[in-house]
Amino acid sequence: MIAALVAGLFALAAWIYLLAGRGGFWLARERDDRGPSAPAPAAWPSVVAVVPARNEADVIESALSGLLAQDYPGDFRIILVDDDSADGTGDLARGMATGDRLTVISGAPLPAGWTGKVWAQSQGIAAAGAADFLLLTDADIAHAPDNLRRLTARAEEGGLVLTSLMAKLAVKTWADRLLIPAFVFFFAMLYPFAWVNDPRSKVAAAAGGCMLVRREALQRAGGIAVIRAAIIDDCALAAVLKRQGAIRLDLTDRARSLRPYARFGEIARMVSRSAYAQLDYSPILLAGAVVGMSLIYLAAPLLALFGAGPARWTGLAAWLAMAIALQPMLRFYRRSPAWGLALPLIGALYTGFTVRSAFDVWIGRGGLWKGRAQALAAA
Repeated sequence: MIAALVAGLFALAAWIYLLAGRGGFWLARERDDRGPSAPAPAAWPSVVAVVPARNEADVIESALSGLLAQDYPGDFRIILVDDDSADGTGDLARGMATGDRLTVISGAPLPAGWTGKVWAQSQGIAAAGAADFLLLTDADIAHAPDNLRRLTARAEEGGLVLTSLMAKLAVKTWADRLLIPAFVFFFAMLYPFAWVNDPRSKVAAAAGGCMLVRREALQRAGGIAVIRAAIIDDCALAAVLKRQGAIRLDLTDRARSLRPYARFGEIARMVSRSAYAQLDYSPILLAGAVVGMSLIYLAAPLLALFGAGPARWTGLAAWLAMAIALQPMLRFYRRSPAWGLALPLIGALYTGFTVRSAFDVWIGRGGLWKGRAQALAAA
């Protein structure tokens, strides 16, 4: 009975801290459409979008169409790096390069010690020349026509070296509905956006689908090669750039993922690709994460359903707290509030994804993406 009460109190205390003491991460307040729009700069800086693409034939035309339709008033070009695609991605992109705005280059072989995406980005950055800004974006992201203009205006107004948007992920299947809002919720828990956006805080993060980078700041930091082996490359880049100046990360509706995760296993692989890297490949941190997540997510519903006395009440309170915490993200994704009650199950599933991530690294398949075990580069 005492052990159950202690577990319940621990879970409740953890959720009180998360709700009150972690930068209000759960409130989803950091949005690119909140507050007045940044004024237009006196002169619009030049921007080059760098798009690494590997086997993206199903989405590449939609993604490039969004970039080509940008209403940006300044000089804007797009460089797509075809990273040894085997599905005709490069040919589809070249078919859209009818003017001088889009250039498609064939990527060089991947050298040892680099992850594939960062290597492709490095080639695109080298081809970009002396642009003022680099828009590092993925080949499965659709941008609203005004996205680049608004991003650049905000970067210029705030003197930001990195302006990033968390692209809105597709929520179409049952697996998406169960797991995707929580994915962004957990990301914000790890990297509270308010702390990311605070120059006084050391917390740094970015969302790789949409990152506007001040080229001069990237050069001062040592160039993209400083993160060449990073699995979580976007957050690694944010950490490097925050030492050069202010950065910003927001939720958005103006950049959207074109890739739905039709099956549960696809989301599991997406999470497992980087979860163990988040723990610095440490078995000790993995064990601590499993124990901690089990107590924070599973103790509350188990006590609420099967406990008695004070232990049951603490379990019910902790379960209610976590259900409340998920509500703003559920509203952002237009999901039913009832999904908040499923957060214990979702937390348990993500714990399993983390264990799988470690197992994949141990058998030499860590960070697997597009046929490449990229954790080997980090090792």
